Amino acid sequence: MKKSIYILLFALLVSSACDDGFAEMNVNPTKPTQVSLNNKLTAVVTYISGERYENWRAQQIYQSTMMQQQAALAGYWSGDKYLWNKGYASSLMDRYYGNAIKSLEDMLIQVDAEEQPAEMKSIIRILRVFAFSRLTDLYGDIPYSEAGKGFIDGILKPKYDAQSEIYADMLKELEESAAALGSGTSQFGSADVIFHGDLGKWQRFAYSMMLRLGFRLMKVDEASSKAWVTKALAGGVMNSNDDIAFNYHDNNVWNGNSSVYNADGNPRLSKTFVDFLQAGNDPRLPVLAQRRGDGSTDPADLKGLPNGWDSSILLEETGEENTNNYAEINRGNLAAPEAPMFYQTYAEVEFMQAEAAVRWGIGSDPEGHYNNGVEAAMQMLALYPNSVAITGDQISTYLAANPYDAANAIEQINTQYWAATFMNWYETFSNWRRTGFPVLVPTNYPGNVTGGTIPRRLTWSTSEQSNNTENYDAAVAAQGADELTTRVWWDVN
Repeated sequence: MKKSIYILLFALLVSSACDDGFAEMNVNPTKPTQVSLNNKLTAVVTYISGERYENWRAQQIYQSTMMQQQAALAGYWSGDKYLWNKGYASSLMDRYYGNAIKSLEDMLIQVDAEEQPAEMKSIIRILRVFAFSRLTDLYGDIPYSEAGKGFIDGILKPKYDAQSEIYADMLKELEESAAALGSGTSQFGSADVIFHGDLGKWQRFAYSMMLRLGFRLMKVDEASSKAWVTKALAGGVMNSNDDIAFNYHDNNVWNGNSSVYNADGNPRLSKTFVDFLQAGNDPRLPVLAQRRGDGSTDPADLKGLPNGWDSSILLEETGEENTNNYAEINRGNLAAPEAPMFYQTYAEVEFMQAEAAVRWGIGSDPEGHYNNGVEAAMQMLALYPNSVAITGDQISTYLAANPYDAANAIEQINTQYWAATFMNWYETFSNWRRTGFPVLVPTNYPGNVTGGTIPRRLTWSTSEQSNNTENYDAAVAAQGADELTTRVWWDVN
């Protein structure tokens, strides 16, 4: 009996030892148990820049044409015809949540678990604000506090937060993140493809984003808007084109806008946009545009296509059967695969400072800020590959012919803002809704769903109606009908 017990105990000991060793033997020493934050940061910036899918649909087909900087005859280019393609309208929401938002939420958990420096967490938080600001500005109420947490907390049907609450939290996130940053270099190093680890630039980006979001509150809560604008300027915003928030692409990961132009030959520059540039003898025109038929960049050869037209209307109005005589994007530079994708520019910041001085007397010298904004907007085009730099003499000539107009300052500043955000139509659309400038004449294409008015938002994913019904219905009840004409919280009448 004793012999049997000893044999059994020996077997158990051997079994236990083997189990302990087996756990170690089955760990692959060459495979990381967690992808590094550095690799994730580079990936998430690419997700935020966006693929062809959402840049084609949400950014170009809808926003670029609604804002009358591009136009197209093809029926599926529905933005300037005010037609409702629900899949196109929801494309940013469809892509951002599964890519950018999920990744950012995962990174916030990982940076804490690994006890990484506060500056790394601040950078993640700033990018998170940027991504969510695009979503909420385009759609209004969206999943926010519970978003991207399917794996983290098992939340598969997130609630939609009110935009007013989202904005309060985003501004808090920027304030706290900026306060945790200073000079020096981030441990993200070269994985940071926006600022290459420069913490001072990240801090200025955070305050510049605060300036942008603070201004968004202007129509709904002017006192809070002024307070946040004041705080942002006191913190320190971008002070040159060296501070622009953007990332380059390459032939392996194309710029999403460039990928659209590679796949779709329909878009032309809008008559509204080309007419504006020509009226001021703007030196940007030959940098931005070329004639479709022969590639000429001579301003005299460049004309814009009216918005809201199709092939039948073109033939009826002009007798033309194609748009080869109309201007399109300058493919040699703006449509290059490695073209930069801009998130926020120094030119925008200068125009906002000019507006703050005009509206509330914050800071001083609105004319100086206006001139700086125009200069920066022209000079930053040199960041595009193969682009011809606009000279200082050309800029001076332009400003002399188109001087700051104090009596018409708000419209002038924001019309230049509209021109400066060309190719970043998320921001073009948001700032137009905030200010109403430039004054755009709506189209009235047959069968449009807006009653001949420019849309005020895009619409949520149709899949949410069946997969997240309760929260979707609550969002409709809170914000209004899921339609192109429903205004977001900060875009009051």
